[in-house]
Amino acid sequence: MALDQVDQAIISQALVAAAKEMGIKLVRSAYSPIVREANDCSAALLDIRGNVVSQAELIPMQLGPIGTTFRPCAELEPPDTLEPGDFYINNDPYHGGQHVPDVFIFSPIFFGDRLVGFSATVAHHLDLGGGAPGLNMAAGDVHQEGLIFPPSRYNVNRDWNGGPLERLVRANVRVPEKTIGDCNAQFAANAVGARRVVELCEKFGADKVTEAMSALLDYSEQRMRAAIAEAPDGVFHGEDQLDSDGVNDEPLVVRARVEIAGDAVTVDYEGTCDQVRTNVNCPFASTIAAGLSCVKSVLTSPDIPFNEGSKRPIDIVAPYGSLLNPRPPAPVRARMLSAYRAYNAVMKALARAVPEKVMAAGFDTTHSTCLSHLDEQGYSIYLEIFGGGYGASAIDDGCDAVDSPLSNCSNIPIEAIDMEHDFFRVVEYALVRGSGGGGEHRGGLGMRRVYEVLADGVEYQSYSDRFTIPPEGLFGGEDGGAAFTCVLRGNEKILLDSKTSFRLAKGDRLVMSTGGGAGYGEASRRSFRRLASDRESGAMAAA
Repeated sequence: MALDQVDQAIISQALVAAAKEMGIKLVRSAYSPIVREANDCSAALLDIRGNVVSQAELIPMQLGPIGTTFRPCAELEPPDTLEPGDFYINNDPYHGGQHVPDVFIFSPIFFGDRLVGFSATVAHHLDLGGGAPGLNMAAGDVHQEGLIFPPSRYNVNRDWNGGPLERLVRANVRVPEKTIGDCNAQFAANAVGARRVVELCEKFGADKVTEAMSALLDYSEQRMRAAIAEAPDGVFHGEDQLDSDGVNDEPLVVRARVEIAGDAVTVDYEGTCDQVRTNVNCPFASTIAAGLSCVKSVLTSPDIPFNEGSKRPIDIVAPYGSLLNPRPPAPVRARMLSAYRAYNAVMKALARAVPEKVMAAGFDTTHSTCLSHLDEQGYSIYLEIFGGGYGASAIDDGCDAVDSPLSNCSNIPIEAIDMEHDFFRVVEYALVRGSGGGGEHRGGLGMRRVYEVLADGVEYQSYSDRFTIPPEGLFGGEDGGAAFTCVLRGNEKILLDSKTSFRLAKGDRLVMSTGGGAGYGEASRRSFRRLASDRESGAMAAA
């Protein structure tokens, strides 16, 4: 049927607004601070084939390849067999998922007896069991990283709400009230999305709504292809490295070959190192998200809706058995570290094609910190994701102390931490002066957190990077500052590795500093106004 342009605009914007409302509902309904305060979650509306139509502005990494997560569920249990109350669930890294803590729930949307789409949410769950609270740095395979939900179909009324699936989850996690509460927040957000789509169907008819979904995908594809076509054709190469796998000190190389041909882009990670035995391996769904996010952010306009249509002109490939497409059952908990190097490698390749549109490397690392304690009342688990300095660009300095481009998490307010946990407290929270690389535009500053431990037997686990290989400056810009972590125990200073587990004692101080971003352009070209601002703020003073 022919869709009126006015109706198309109204329905499209209503779908975008509904996805944003889902994201707000998810955050406000969540129980754990990692979702409620840090916003480590996402929400989207999908068509009946599982194509993302609209999404909330939360975590790019989680939603870019959501169709890859949906399809294994639909292949097992076809959408036309679903009934009201059914839902798909998947967190299996080797069947379309990303890493085990990210649980995807897809709820079908019915208008009468007709399936018109799906509402979908993903939340990073505080604990899903496994070998250690929150993080398990010692995991030798994915099975030790937590409870895996293979692509499956369940029913809310029969299997959740006190049913067998909910009881199974409760029996296998350390903080069931938070894990179950966050799952319920996902169901609540999905219900909001479904209600908004049904309201649109009531007003415009189901045929117009589904047609508008398809048209929105086509619109994004057309805009993407037009933007890509403005870039020069050619083959461009980029490379970046992780410090190590957490056991050996050898850097892990990630290489990207980016080919721009007319209105299409191919990203090939051939030449990337083989998968490793620790948890920095990156499932292919996450690799897709990393490459896609970089290409879109560099070559296209931010007003192009990020949906399945925007993916159509971009092809992502990675060798099977490599760091970016591992064979099961390799552990993958820290997959964001490798995903960021995949992002960096593509950015460096695109710097050769469109130097005025790229950023220098930032800290670009998921600095995951987990503190846990077991007492008579049970487990208390604190998990937070930290960023650092953004890389500078051709037009401005990098941002200070923010999460990196793929993650987009907020820091948990100190007040919220104090309300949740009594076995430690935060005693310092500051910028790391001097950590941004100099240049015509300087890199952003990293941040420092200091924790005072108030009980014995506190377990610290963390994965991070950029401790030994700092972000590389671009076009003459200087490298960003490296990260470090240490424990102050009396007069002793204990340096910790970037990927580690450590038992803390009462009175210890855990000092955590993230790295800064790299500079863009020669420092000799920095304006007097910016130099004066640097001196006044102390941004470029010694760390």
